[in-house]
Amino acid sequence: MTRRHRGWAAAALAGIVVAVVCVATAASATATTRAPAPAVAAVPSGPSDRADQLVARMTVAEQAASIVMGHVPSTDAGALRSYMESGIGGFILMGANIPATEAELQGLTAALTIDPALPPLIAVDQEGGLVSRLDGDDFAASTTLKVLPPEDAASAFAARGSLVARAGITVNFGTVADFTADTASFSYGRSLGADASSAADRVAAATTAQEQFVGSTLKHFPGHGAAPGDSHSAIPSTPMGLDEWRATEALPFAAGIDAGASLLMFGHLSYTSVDPTPASLSATWHEIAREELGFEGVAVTDDLGMLLSSGDPAYADPVANGVAAVAAGNDLVLMIAGSDAETAGQMAAGIAAAVESGSLPAERLTEAATRVMALRLSLSTATAQWAVCPDCEPAD
Repeated sequence: MTRRHRGWAAAALAGIVVAVVCVATAASATATTRAPAPAVAAVPSGPSDRADQLVARMTVAEQAASIVMGHVPSTDAGALRSYMESGIGGFILMGANIPATEAELQGLTAALTIDPALPPLIAVDQEGGLVSRLDGDDFAASTTLKVLPPEDAASAFAARGSLVARAGITVNFGTVADFTADTASFSYGRSLGADASSAADRVAAATTAQEQFVGSTLKHFPGHGAAPGDSHSAIPSTPMGLDEWRATEALPFAAGIDAGASLLMFGHLSYTSVDPTPASLSATWHEIAREELGFEGVAVTDDLGMLLSSGDPAYADPVANGVAAVAAGNDLVLMIAGSDAETAGQMAAGIAAAVESGSLPAERLTEAATRVMALRLSLSTATAQWAVCPDCEPAD
């Protein structure tokens, strides 16, 4: 489906980016965009065509592994490389994965890449402020950006995206598109606005700025602000209906989608009037994201381990949760809490088994694997060594 534009997309931010960030590639001190990796640049077809070709040659087991983003808490580059040799499609860096120096972090992210021509999705939660994994992020964050002009959000997230990219990380789960005016809400300090309109403006600006450097992600769809509670330990719910949602919670997500966000993270939230199932496992919400908001990128779950932490017996089996997530429309499944070195492989095996048994349509797995592969290829052709200049002067 062709993305429908609503006029919320941010204006071009090149001048703003130059004002706060100087970027450079290892080959050129004057590079202005992400440079292509030679191995992929030689491929004549674009990422989408190439993704179709690669996925068509994969076995069901390989396709299943390619849509799993795993995690183990270690800074041992050798151990992490062995972990990635199973063929899983991605890895998320948490606090326990961040070594003491940036050079060590760059070595670690390099170790996660088994095939330089097809690097995995390497992700991090770098929102800035309250949720930061990387050292050196002193840029403005949501706690102050929510009351500043959108241009300030663009400047901060341009610098933040550059910081993430120069570490060898290709995906930032860093843009909170939720909004709330409730200062007691755990999401208040992480949101970019206290109302739909202001949040939408800043989300669009942050998305446009980051997409120069990394695949940016909007979270937590369909909107945590309307569902009080903390989805890390429960499944928050709201009776809000679809019409009210369209006029409120949807706006920042629509703005971020129109601005080109590569990923959309589905939260463990229940809008009971729309679907009592958590959005992360809801085919209804995935259809709304695709058909109404025109999202064409990679749909990713929030940490499926959070469903286990909710204590709801319906979600006690992590592998079953992963299969249900893919069936609902997610392209990438993420598991952190409660996972170990075997969890990603178990998740992949469970997804493959569901396809073999016919309980998960093979076409759905192929669609998911192709979207993830296309993003991996797109990011691999745009990878460069980016650096925030410590002595750059702001432009007049």
